[in-house]
Amino acid sequence: MDLRQLVRGTVEWDRIERVIHTLADRHGRETVRVEFLEADNWLSTPCVIDDEWFVKIVSRQNALVHALLTTGRNFGAVSAGTGGFFDRFDTPREMVEHEYEATQRMREIGINAPQPIEAFEINGLGVLVLEYLPEFESFGTVSDDVVAERAGELFDMLATLHDHGLAHGDLRAENILISDGELYFIDATSVHADRVPETTAYDLACALAVLEPRIGARRAVEAAAGVYGPSELLAARRFLDFVRLRPDHEFDSTQLRSELEKAAELGGY
Repeated sequence: MDLRQLVRGTVEWDRIERVIHTLADRHGRETVRVEFLEADNWLSTPCVIDDEWFVKIVSRQNALVHALLTTGRNFGAVSAGTGGFFDRFDTPREMVEHEYEATQRMREIGINAPQPIEAFEINGLGVLVLEYLPEFESFGTVSDDVVAERAGELFDMLATLHDHGLAHGDLRAENILISDGELYFIDATSVHADRVPETTAYDLACALAVLEPRIGARRAVEAAAGVYGPSELLAARRFLDFVRLRPDHEFDSTQLRSELEKAAELGGY
């Protein structure tokens, strides 16, 4: 069995059926068509309903895994020289309600994100319903040329988040989508609202970690320097080693650190 599937666990079929029937009833539908997805994640059982809704079903085991991952991330933040700044959610309901609210907030400030439909709890399961984007590609699957072309836009979107006192907190290639020619953010996590400088630096480090293997350290930092100033670029350095330890990021932290220092010294490229 795949490690992620083992850790994520399996929700009993009768409980999933109850979720689907409840959704159909809540929206006045006699029947619905369900497609379960082989998504690369630890924290939910995802499915698509009627090619219209993307649904995450979150169990207590998912919530436990989330709490453990959050603890590990906060230890990592401490190792980078700051206090921990990731928020922890202990129940399935808390998890889905947070993601609903975070997605709604992103849309309110002009960031492309799937429209949130509802979040609720049934039979101990958290259920999040979002707009389904039927045709999309992630930054992990598009060509390097497309990544280079959209890098500046990626940092513009991050800056919009940060200017409103928000952060993504889990930026990786799979959470940056292109649909109908537009960039979208998905799967934002929760970080402490009073730690904006640190969470901004962490988001920047994650974005650079996404870009460096695809377009090189210099072009990645050039794109960031078009939006962020020298102090923000230097602050991102402290999180590079922490981000490099995450299994979903593989990049050359030494090259990035060197380019960040050059850009800061020059006041940008």
